[in-house]
Amino acid sequence: MSNTSSKVRETALTAVLAAIILLMAFTPLGYLRLGPMSITLLVIPVVIGGMTLGPVRGGFLGAVFGATSLAQCFMGDLTGAAMFSANAVGTVIACFVPRILIGVVAGLLFPFLMKVLGKSKSAIAFIGTAVAGTLTNTVFFVTLVVAFFKDSVLGGGSFWAIFVTFFSVNVAVELIVGVVASAALSAVLDRFVLHTAERQTVRSSAQ
Repeated sequence: MSNTSSKVRETALTAVLAAIILLMAFTPLGYLRLGPMSITLLVIPVVIGGMTLGPVRGGFLGAVFGATSLAQCFMGDLTGAAMFSANAVGTVIACFVPRILIGVVAGLLFPFLMKVLGKSKSAIAFIGTAVAGTLTNTVFFVTLVVAFFKDSVLGGGSFWAIFVTFFSVNVAVELIVGVVASAALSAVLDRFVLHTAERQTVRSSAQ
């Protein structure tokens, strides 16, 4: 495959994954509602993008995810609206940085795991990358929220007790969802992602 054709293919795949993120973000497909909790499934296409297209395009897809998170602050999300009102800059950073890092971490970690584990253990690489992407999103988001809002009007003992409890459960559920989704997709990913990664390796060697 020529360099131009490969670039076109990567651009097309980036556009498709970005469209999937937008579709999921603004429909019930993107979130698993469990009572008061909202478990995001948008990590999955960002992780797939990172694995397939590398850290740069993966980071871009994470930025698309971040933009949808910020948009929710103006579309009826009461928590997001309160955060933006209390600290607009902090909200923007909390929305974008963790999501961009999902794609960057996936784009760097997946080829490393494949190199260490080998192609025969690709399922472990898929699941490990999905878990890392999920943790990256949740841990960095929680850290940034604490950093920016602990002294704001959103702070206070009762708020943080609820906040810590909520995100402790959230982390556990998102990890389970990430592992199950990755395991379910591993057969498809084994054919699609690995072949794409191999083509990228060949192209890089030829340059």
